Amino acid sequence: MNPITISALNTHILALFERDDLLRDVWVVGEVSNWKRAASGHIYFSLKDSGAAISAVMWKGSALAHNWLPHEGDQIVAHGYVGVYPDRGVYQLYINRIQPAGRGQLYAQFEALRTRLALAGLFDGERKRPLNPQPQRIGIITSPDAAALRDILRVLTMRWALVDVILFPTLVQGGEAPLQIVGALTAANEYSRTIAPLDTLIVARGGGSIEDLWAFNDERVAIAIVESGISVVTGIGHETDFTIADFVADLRAPTPSAAATAVVPDRAELIDRLTAVQAQLIQQALEQVDLERQHVHEMRQRLQRIDPRRQLDARRQSVDDRERRLQRALQRRLERSAERQAAARLRLGALNPTDVLRRGYSIVQRSNGQVITTPAMLQPGETLLVQAAGGAYQVQNKA
Repeated sequence: MNPITISALNTHILALFERDDLLRDVWVVGEVSNWKRAASGHIYFSLKDSGAAISAVMWKGSALAHNWLPHEGDQIVAHGYVGVYPDRGVYQLYINRIQPAGRGQLYAQFEALRTRLALAGLFDGERKRPLNPQPQRIGIITSPDAAALRDILRVLTMRWALVDVILFPTLVQGGEAPLQIVGALTAANEYSRTIAPLDTLIVARGGGSIEDLWAFNDERVAIAIVESGISVVTGIGHETDFTIADFVADLRAPTPSAAATAVVPDRAELIDRLTAVQAQLIQQALEQVDLERQHVHEMRQRLQRIDPRRQLDARRQSVDDRERRLQRALQRRLERSAERQAAARLRLGALNPTDVLRRGYSIVQRSNGQVITTPAMLQPGETLLVQAAGGAYQVQNKA
């Protein structure tokens, strides 16, 4: 006996699977069961028929490449390979492509039309028209009895009740539906041109099978959407449903309710934005008022500095200062003059003849008042006047 490990056994079984050409490239048909999408985006489920079942997995990348994915209980045709999951020792079907069982022809037509219109540039983003962010009037193209219409109206009322809604009724299923949808698109554009302008059109219907949605895979409907003079938003089926109309529309919404959400603003969000703008404007106004108040204060200070009364006050004070300076200057001048007078008085006192006479001197004069300063000036017998401190008297010259 030579036992091997479980890992070695599973590896051997895996090698056997990989050498089998049928298991490496296989198409199977079966019913979807236990459909689960993991947080990673990978999808795990089972495929079964009346006698057997097999576990299946579709990786996230393959799932994202599909426009349509099945629901619980759907019959599908799946392509992939059979492999072994060594950790649990089970084999399972690794699926990379899914299409509805019995509907392969419809999907072939769908893919052919999609390829042709894509090559014609009808899906290009540059061709798509922007939506009016705040529409006043929108048109809805759908069945008047459809739940989709009620969903749209409910969302519009809740989000933006100010918008006017014009219904352009049409069949949304069956052989006559494509021409009616085209007619509704034409009528909406005519209404917008001649009666009242429409900002946006919503083309909508609820979910269903590929057969139920087939009217929106009609080339005539696609061309009418492209030629519309009004922006078109589609809300057709469920989130996983894609139609040709979705590819050519200016915006594809996953559901009718989502289409209504996309075409009008949210009243609550707009109120919040307006409140924020109001607060910002108030803040800016307050800041501007503060600036103007500061400017007024500065101007008032400047006016005060050039106020004539203040200038007069300043001049008045200047006059007072000058008057005080003049008084001090005059006082100093008077004091100096008094000092000079006193000095002159002293000098004059020193030269006063009376003071000289008091010291014992006399002044001799002729009768004509001539002062005798030398004996040579005297004449014999001449009468002279002698001025002494005590008084004047006459003498006669004997010489």
